[in-house]
Amino acid sequence: MTRVAAIDCGTNSIRLLVADADPETGELVDLDRRMTIVRLGQGVDRTGRLAPEALERTFAACRQYAAAIKEHGAERLRFVATSASRDAENREEFVRGVLDILGVEPEVITGDQEAEFSFTGATRELAGRDDLRRPFLVVDIGGGSTEFVVGEDHVRAARSVDVGCVRMTERHLVADGKVTDPPTPEQIAAMRADIEAALDLAEQTVPLREARTLVGLAGSVTTLSAIAQDLPEYDSTAIHHSRIPYDKVREITDRLLRSTHAERAAVPSMHPGRVDVIGAGALVLLSIMERIGAEEVVVSEHDILDGIAFSVA
Repeated sequence: MTRVAAIDCGTNSIRLLVADADPETGELVDLDRRMTIVRLGQGVDRTGRLAPEALERTFAACRQYAAAIKEHGAERLRFVATSASRDAENREEFVRGVLDILGVEPEVITGDQEAEFSFTGATRELAGRDDLRRPFLVVDIGGGSTEFVVGEDHVRAARSVDVGCVRMTERHLVADGKVTDPPTPEQIAAMRADIEAALDLAEQTVPLREARTLVGLAGSVTTLSAIAQDLPEYDSTAIHHSRIPYDKVREITDRLLRSTHAERAAVPSMHPGRVDVIGAGALVLLSIMERIGAEEVVVSEHDILDGIAFSVA
């Protein structure tokens, strides 16, 4: 077994996985899996630059992760950065900071590479399941972008589009510098139109409607699962490979988009960093399910982070 570390730095969160990996089989045994909301993509859609305070939040998390990696004695580390750092004019400042703290340069990967990692991480455990039909459509709803990947055992087609929970919130649900509480029908309609246009774009490359099993990844989807199950707190074990019917996704999405900040914050399984963006993330998932006629979504806690770790092994 080889002890590896993987870091996935997205628009909304940065996550660490330290695991023992079998290089032959790709089996992972988790030792440390954690997530920190840093909102690296704060304002990027508007300014084109990473904000100083967002960089400092991210670097603070990197320092904590560096200590954990050293404590566990990981032999190899791969740091992957996604949407926000792809888009930013000052991404070199981000690269230098990560290199100073962790000793590795972040790989600012393309959307297609992001999709490959997400598919691998999400489907390795599902491949032998008789109750799930193929092909899979893996949907990774991030903060700044959403990845769509269709495949059976391997990726057949993939596309990343610039629709994510943070980007949609900042683009459509902010007025006078703060998130509208709750959003207006006009704001929701504009956001929905933006999402539908992105789905049109994704369908130019990925045969979304050929999918027979929808697999949903990342915090918006896992939080919806926790809400659907009425969990008293966030529980990864209960969430991993749970299934949410379409009607439940629609009901929760409608409720979140009608609720105030205080009402969303009172949900016991809600991470504080998701309170303002969860409505947009839920609407992205609902729109996808309606587009392909999905009766349910299979929720996976294993995603791009696991795919990165597999690549190290």
